[in-house]
Amino acid sequence: MPLVAHMPLPTFDYLRQQRGHEVLGLEQALHQDIRELHLGFLNMMPDAALMVTERQFMRLIGSSNQIAQFYVYPFSIPGLPRGPEMQEYINQYYTTFEELQRDGLDALIITGANVANPALDQEPFWEPLQEIMTWAMENVTSVLCSCLATHAMVKAFHSIERRRLPYKRWGVYTHRVTQTEHPLLLDINTRFDVPHSRNNDVSRAQLEAADFEILVYSAEGGVHMAVSPDQFRVVYLQGHPEYDRISLLKEYKREVMRFSEGDREDYPPHPEHYFCGEAATIADYYQELVLACLEQGRPVPPFPEEEIEPYLDNTWRDTGKAIFNNWLGLVYQLTNVDRKIPFMEGIDPKDPLGIRYTPKKYTMLQASVGC
Repeated sequence: MPLVAHMPLPTFDYLRQQRGHEVLGLEQALHQDIRELHLGFLNMMPDAALMVTERQFMRLIGSSNQIAQFYVYPFSIPGLPRGPEMQEYINQYYTTFEELQRDGLDALIITGANVANPALDQEPFWEPLQEIMTWAMENVTSVLCSCLATHAMVKAFHSIERRRLPYKRWGVYTHRVTQTEHPLLLDINTRFDVPHSRNNDVSRAQLEAADFEILVYSAEGGVHMAVSPDQFRVVYLQGHPEYDRISLLKEYKREVMRFSEGDREDYPPHPEHYFCGEAATIADYYQELVLACLEQGRPVPPFPEEEIEPYLDNTWRDTGKAIFNNWLGLVYQLTNVDRKIPFMEGIDPKDPLGIRYTPKKYTMLQASVGC
């Protein structure tokens, strides 16, 4: 499903030139006799990650299938802390929620965001995010929530409070599919890796108590993917299938620099299951160098990013693309020709896939997904 460059967003040129992705020009797209899909992309990430996250999700969408056309409309929420440069970027290239309300959407993706308060409902994005989510639940075929957006959605609509983890869940974890026959998971690997990076968690028990369906789970990483009780209207992710191969390395470097500059008390651990032996050896030696330099009052040498990068693997991208392909394919099948109407005639919004499961009593045996 190729992306359509329907606006002068720099990410389209980036994907064409740097990544070799198919991006259709608007004139070419208009001459194809095919029903396009219109996706909203609510980007709430901070300035340093806004464009990177935009590119990651655009790539995941555009590479998932090569049949339909995607018109993606990035937008953000007023009131989030922004520097002048990034605010100008948003003003120039992003659309507004009001425009999307007027024109309609087939699907919506909501990213995470940085938080600065002890409770989500104290964040500046809380009220406008609730307005967007409430509108989407009535007017959009399906919403996909990433990380913090998942925590916000389940709190707002199901009174589920996320819980602080004893330590950051940070690394690449092996997961298993728990519902192999679910249409969102057809023909994908039953076991695959997913990166996680979060300090808070919504547990399997919390979601199942509210009749959510858990689709992908890891005993070590927790719930990666779940769906609302209707099985499709909201897809919840706690992991990050959009991450680049080096995303966790960038996070690790940032935390090491925070330690070196005195903004963090402890030296950060490696992201779990991410560094192979060679990468770990380089990272450990650099830790020794940093500690020795700080002890002796000497300048800290540059972080060995280029030395570590060749040893990193991406073990999640293909499955992430397959899940996005299934999700967008189902949106394509169910949505109305009029994008202001969420479903075609005859589709039950409370059971759009026609598979709504009867709530189950889960046993410890069912909750286990190990071999």
